[in-house]
Amino acid sequence: MMRPILLLAVLALPLPALASSFAGSSAGSASGASSAGSSSSDDDKIVLDARNDAAAFVASDGAIRGARLEAALLHLRERDAAQRGASDLALARAMLAR
Repeated sequence: MMRPILLLAVLALPLPALASSFAGSSAGSASGASSAGSSSSDDDKIVLDARNDAAAFVASDGAIRGARLEAALLHLRERDAAQRGASDLALARAMLAR
């Protein structure tokens, strides 16, 4: 009973306000040697597109794994060596916290 309520509460959060703070915090992480087709805004879009999947994943304690979340987790680990050792749940929570 508590998990559906928690899921609804997480999904009801004002996503634009949270998204802008996340985009601003990671914008400087892309290297200057990136290819012409890739930019930090493209990187942020991958993570931001996965927020609903991340919310469902956190609310279900890892039982619900969406394709966008999987792509974002892979992307984050490829981009940042410090995140390679973090658990999926920790990375999903970080996506929601920013």
